[in-house]
Amino acid sequence: MITARTARMLARYNAWANRLIFDAVAALPPGEATRERKSLFKNMVHTLNHNYVIDRIWQAHLEGREHGYAARNTPDHPPLAELWRAQQEMDRWYVAWSGPLSDAAMDGKVNFTLIGGNRGVMTRGEILLHVVNHTSYHRGFVADLFYQVPARPPTTDLPVFLRENPVNE
Repeated sequence: MITARTARMLARYNAWANRLIFDAVAALPPGEATRERKSLFKNMVHTLNHNYVIDRIWQAHLEGREHGYAARNTPDHPPLAELWRAQQEMDRWYVAWSGPLSDAAMDGKVNFTLIGGNRGVMTRGEILLHVVNHTSYHRGFVADLFYQVPARPPTTDLPVFLRENPVNE
């Protein structure tokens, strides 16, 4: 079971790590963030767009509504600044969503249908854990692309977040 306290920490961690990676991508030399590279999503911004799309899909599942996506990414991506504004809004939503939930609410079941049509059920806590894990995984793709620039990616590890953002609950 994911406790409410852990969920709040994970939502804040994810927002913090997203800020670090977006700031680092924005600081790269012009054109590097969208330069096509050998990677699943072709460039850094499209990879970050995939994270945003998945965050929105799971947000819809948590809200019990349709998400409207037919794929796990869009054919193209918005400009980095626009995507960052949207991602910040999404991160604020997850932080606010997790804030008032109790342990019992985090353990509540959510039914959903995946993009491919498979039906599933997970607890709210499991969904949040998946969202954070998924985003971390693909931030790793972006971090790897930094070495092709070449540039050094930011450190977005959980222990660094916890050291820099002590939990006061």
